[in-house]
Amino acid sequence: MEKHEFSPEVLEKMQALEEKYRSGGQNLLAYLEGLLYTDYLTYWDYIRLDTLMSLQNPRTDYPDEHIFIIYHQITELYFKLVLSEIEQIVKQKSSLKEREFLKRLRRINRYFGHLVSSFDVMVGGMEREQFMKFRMALLPASGFQSVQYRMIEICCTDLINLVDKDARSEIPLDATIEEVFENIYWKKGATDLQTGEKSLTLKQFEKKYTKQLVKLAYNYRTKNLWRIAEKKFSHIVPIAEALRELDALVNIDWPLSHYGSAIRYLRKKDSSEDATGGTNWEKYLPPKFQRRLFFPDLWTEEEKANWGKSWVVKQMKKVDVE
Repeated sequence: MEKHEFSPEVLEKMQALEEKYRSGGQNLLAYLEGLLYTDYLTYWDYIRLDTLMSLQNPRTDYPDEHIFIIYHQITELYFKLVLSEIEQIVKQKSSLKEREFLKRLRRINRYFGHLVSSFDVMVGGMEREQFMKFRMALLPASGFQSVQYRMIEICCTDLINLVDKDARSEIPLDATIEEVFENIYWKKGATDLQTGEKSLTLKQFEKKYTKQLVKLAYNYRTKNLWRIAEKKFSHIVPIAEALRELDALVNIDWPLSHYGSAIRYLRKKDSSEDATGGTNWEKYLPPKFQRRLFFPDLWTEEEKANWGKSWVVKQMKKVDVE
């Protein structure tokens, strides 16, 4: 049998591998032997395609429920990408450079831009009659319960900026994270304004995630995106512009995409259907009512006063109310 000679490039890699495994107290030969028995990687195994395709489990026989499930799963994957970018920013906080910060902000904006533009999958992609039937099988589950979206909000800004706008001025400067969190805007959105009773959707969410979110708020109180930007970068025009774009995407365009969908499916001529989570969507979703901003210092008083108004008017005219 003819003896095979390794190329210098292969020998160089082998030497590098031997050094890597030796430094970790490992035997390279054992790993090479294992490699002999390892099958080649396939696309379907790498992305766990069979598992992915098994994760859609509709509760009804209406075909458009698949659209509803898959779209929300895609949304959560985008949220995971956003959180990954934020985590990378925070990990590099002390040594973070302008270019790196801007690159990751633009990635985040790209993710949310895709989410906003893709909402037509929901608005125009499902038959209203099917949606109005299968939605009743989803009670009390709601997109309101997306913890990753709440995590993104907390990681972007000071917690006080997420307090319901009518309660913001009443929060003392020395309030604890728990006290501020108790007044966070989304709780009011899932609470009966007359009785003060929390919806089951909110009760479920609080039971599962309150401790996790409060802990996250503590961890990010000095290292959320605004704190990092304010300390080093907010005076840099491209970064300020990227932060303003993020603010508009998350706090105007994204909730109003939901608002447009709600109008399409839940609004009637003389009344409105309740959302599956029992949220008061007509008051909860429009930014002109919430006036929630991650980076209020980057906006003029006039811009804040008119937050989201023109979009609402345009959307109301655009959608045919049945």
